[in-house]
Amino acid sequence: MKYLDEYRDPAAARRLAGAIGALVTRPWTIMEICGGQTHSLLRHGIDQMLPAGVTLLHGPGCPVCVTAAEVIDQAITLAAMPGVILCSFGDMLRVPGMAGSLLGAKARGADVRMVYSPLDAVALAKANPNREVVFLAVGFETTAPATAIAVLQAEAANLVNFSLICAHVMVPPAIAALLAAPDNPVQGFLAAGHVCTVMGDGEYLAIARRFGVPIVVTGFEPVDLLLGILACLGQLETGRAEVENRYARAVRDGGNPVAQAALRRVFVSVPRAWRGMGEIAASGLDLAPRYARFDARLRFHPEEAAPGSASPCISGEILRGRAKPTACPAFATSCTPEHPLGATMVSTEGACAAYYRYRRTAA
Repeated sequence: MKYLDEYRDPAAARRLAGAIGALVTRPWTIMEICGGQTHSLLRHGIDQMLPAGVTLLHGPGCPVCVTAAEVIDQAITLAAMPGVILCSFGDMLRVPGMAGSLLGAKARGADVRMVYSPLDAVALAKANPNREVVFLAVGFETTAPATAIAVLQAEAANLVNFSLICAHVMVPPAIAALLAAPDNPVQGFLAAGHVCTVMGDGEYLAIARRFGVPIVVTGFEPVDLLLGILACLGQLETGRAEVENRYARAVRDGGNPVAQAALRRVFVSVPRAWRGMGEIAASGLDLAPRYARFDARLRFHPEEAAPGSASPCISGEILRGRAKPTACPAFATSCTPEHPLGATMVSTEGACAAYYRYRRTAA
């Protein structure tokens, strides 16, 4: 495919792996922050091409996975209310909360629907004026602009039956929280290219300086990832800690100003609880006061569901980079994509789902 084949070229990948092997003189630990990158690393065997001393950790880079169980429970409660149509992305329907999933609520008779975009939820509200349409909005800065546009469209159409549970999260505060942890093992980061396409890479400059870690913006194809790893290791080997853009074909200085303007208009930053990581200051996006009428929590005041039984799932440790999926006692036994115990096995970007598909033995 045009502009893509060169980033999947096996010969180029082997040359980059050789350059990495020639460069490394000591052990290093790097974390990729995007679940899409995790899947690509494992699918193409990049983790197995690296020198033995280079460790790749998988961070909280799947917004479906880091959505707190309490948010799922609120959505389940709302879905059970008469007259409500609860919408979200496909993966979100299967993510377990404290007391089940939205797919389970659908099986019990709730009107739960999968949508491909928040704009689909706006269209549903227009088509069903006698129903309340609630959209469970999740995602990093990549998907948040589409939610902002949905709110602006609902405002322009004077919709009174559209609202959302806002659970958007932002990547830089999570990276800072990981690095600030006393047991942090991460020495360098591969930043998510799609997030930086929207926001640019300027937000990472202060983090790199504060913690003395290189942060390399990286794409998703095998050559992209190897270029990012090589750049990150190059900085580590020479004692540098800079923000470097290795995804220049998509990421521009300053990011996407139109998308950023929509975010600033519709949202404000708030503290947000991340699954497995607890509350992180200024890491969430919530509706600005002028759009409070579209806040489903304020409109319906959903109560949290009763907690379910204890689970052996260690997804919290996995999301913080403290363990790999193969360390979980439930991995590939009682926890599978067909019967997931944790969010990291549900999502197509979850680390456990990636290991289940590509690495079912200890690594």
